[in-house]
Amino acid sequence: KLPTGNNDLSICGTLHSVDRYLNIKLTNISVIDPEKYPHMLSVKNCFIQGSVVRYMQLPADEVHKQLLQGAARKEPLQQKR
Repeated sequence: KLPTGNNDLSICGTLHSVDRYLNIKLTNISVIDPEKYPHMLSVKNCFIQGSVVRYMQLPADEVHKQLLQGAARKEPLQQKR
């Protein structure tokens, strides 16, 4: 679940990628309140600027901790190059 911006739009989807600015790519999205945001019903994938995200909820059992820790260690090394 990902509430964004000032309009309280909440989106559920599959996390595809996140960059160092916390910009997020989601696939297979659905809107929590489709009656309020009918124009979002046809959107399946989206890019969300990190500065508009208030919080993210990730299912704990689906977070691959070793992969996440490894990626966090690699990024600073890649930035130095």
